[in-house]
Amino acid sequence: MSFEMWAEKYRPKRLDEMVDQKDIVERLKSFVKARNVPHCIFAGPPGTGKTTAALCLARDLYGEGYREHLMELNASDERGIDVVRETVKTFARSRSIGEIPFKILILDEADNMTSDAQQALRRTMERYTETCRFILCANYSGKIIEPIQSRCAPFRFTFLPREEHDRYIKQIAEHENVQLLSDGVDAIFEVCGGDLRRAINTLQAAASVNRPVDAKLVYSITGRASPADVQKMLITAIKGDFLGARKQLRDMIQKYGVAGSDIIRQIHTEIFKATDIQEPWKIKLAGIVGEIDYRLVEGSDEEVQLSALLARLVEAGYEMKK
Repeated sequence: MSFEMWAEKYRPKRLDEMVDQKDIVERLKSFVKARNVPHCIFAGPPGTGKTTAALCLARDLYGEGYREHLMELNASDERGIDVVRETVKTFARSRSIGEIPFKILILDEADNMTSDAQQALRRTMERYTETCRFILCANYSGKIIEPIQSRCAPFRFTFLPREEHDRYIKQIAEHENVQLLSDGVDAIFEVCGGDLRRAINTLQAAASVNRPVDAKLVYSITGRASPADVQKMLITAIKGDFLGARKQLRDMIQKYGVAGSDIIRQIHTEIFKATDIQEPWKIKLAGIVGEIDYRLVEGSDEEVQLSALLARLVEAGYEMKK
């Protein structure tokens, strides 16, 4: 089965099947019960169920033939003013045939729409409210202009809690006859952090290797270094062994094929997990990591900057000993 197929296969079909987001589900159910839906903004991180919630709402509202009353547009691809003037307006102005007098238009990645397109959209939303309701899905609701926000009911989606994430991943592994080890579950959550779509795709990629899914396999297929290896390199540098830490860094890059920016993010995470580093030093080390990260974003040489980071960590280790 091709990638993203598992995510589609295990996508909830009804609001009752959605994982977590209980408050949001209850509000959406009240819309279905009243057979009326306002314009909505579904905002939150990727992989938390925004598009799924919109599709479940439509299915519960219209029944199995919901596709006849629904249009999905990805605003990151079709984000210009012409799309609003032509595609959106044409769909919005035509009346729905059936018991529900309006249709639903889902605009995915709405925060990627241009300012001009959003200005055109707000008038369309106001003018065709009787025949069409809009659901705007966005990672960052602040990028949507205020006039549109004021016309919509806001829904804030959050990353899935660890328990729900693990339960769902284990359930999929059981259905697909995948041997998922406990450290593999931990690694998937470490890599995906509550993004369920990414977690399902990671599990599928790991399962395609046809061996038990453990932490080592998850880190290798996602291009992430093992937290234990990053922690070991960090401690080696703080203890003053610059060349040893540099060798461990190169080995990690070679072993996992991980990018420099990802290594820096992992070092940042491991600094705050380290129990033998006092809080004032964690603050200083976070500042050092932030500076190196900025240099990489600006286009500096990756190997030079990572070596500079290790050198700064060694210097900090000397200061700690004093």
